[in-house]
Amino acid sequence: MAQGPVLCFTDRGIHCPAGDFHIDPWRPVDRAIVTHAHSDHARAGMGHYLATPRTLAAMRHRLGPIRAQALEFGVPLRIGGATVSLHPAGHVPGSAQVRVEVAGEVWAASGDYKTVPDGLSEPFEPVRCHAFISECTFGLPVFRWRPEAEIRAEVNRWWAQNAAGGRASVLGAYSLGKAQRLLAGLDPGIGPILTHGAVEEMTAILRAGGLALPPTLRVVPGVDGRSHPGALVLAPPSALGSPWARRFGAASEGFASGWMRLRGIRRRRSVDRGFVISDHADWDGLNLAIRETGAERVFVTHGYTAPFRRWLAEQGYDAAIAATDWQGEESEAPGAEAAE
Repeated sequence: MAQGPVLCFTDRGIHCPAGDFHIDPWRPVDRAIVTHAHSDHARAGMGHYLATPRTLAAMRHRLGPIRAQALEFGVPLRIGGATVSLHPAGHVPGSAQVRVEVAGEVWAASGDYKTVPDGLSEPFEPVRCHAFISECTFGLPVFRWRPEAEIRAEVNRWWAQNAAGGRASVLGAYSLGKAQRLLAGLDPGIGPILTHGAVEEMTAILRAGGLALPPTLRVVPGVDGRSHPGALVLAPPSALGSPWARRFGAASEGFASGWMRLRGIRRRRSVDRGFVISDHADWDGLNLAIRETGAERVFVTHGYTAPFRRWLAEQGYDAAIAATDWQGEESEAPGAEAAE
């Protein structure tokens, strides 16, 4: 596998020999630095975890008791022969890039990231480095996101139209990050906001961590389309079209994902409305992030790796593909089931 003096790629995850730790490992290791709490990056079975406080709070909810250390953004920590610090990735609240310096050489592992502020996550911070490990979930020019204000207005218009017709609006979104991002942009004046248990639990954790979010009501027996007409219901994608969702009657179902940019996927999702909303960088964001690092070497992971690597090579970068077990939003992509 491609490797260097700072980080190398192994069958367990990205490894730092100087500090003997792994970044977002997918197999058990003794020491793991975790970029964010989504399940493809934060896995059970590690001996010890290091992450930001918000990430650790979500991880403890999902993984149960773990041995872990919290590290605030920008605070350097010496681990063996390496100096590590965490920097905002803009992906979801608490998400981080990992800066690793060994003998004056700096590498940065971005995890998942988004360069445009969403009003909820800590804004992306470029990390100057010699080598940058970048996702490229949406690494094609067709993927370009609209401004946050336009997205919020579109969602609220859809909800208001449904509410005026006496229908509930069931909106599918990942329970950590995207659901709260949508929640932050909702207009509570339109009607009540209901949440699936998985969404409500993560929302409560983020509220406890200091995020201000509109009030919500958890869906329990007796909370349905009859008791709360015209409500907007935030739920994991797997709940769309399920018996759980049928309690809201003839509701309109929507799905929030970057994959909604592709017409064929919108049709296959069989929802009434697709909203092009992603917590990953679009084409312009990926290129901007890489430029701002000043890195000459770039390793691309999970997504459109082959075409994006070719593009970077054409721009003069020493670019390579690094195989990982991360998914990004691939569980929402063609031929896959969205799951929580």
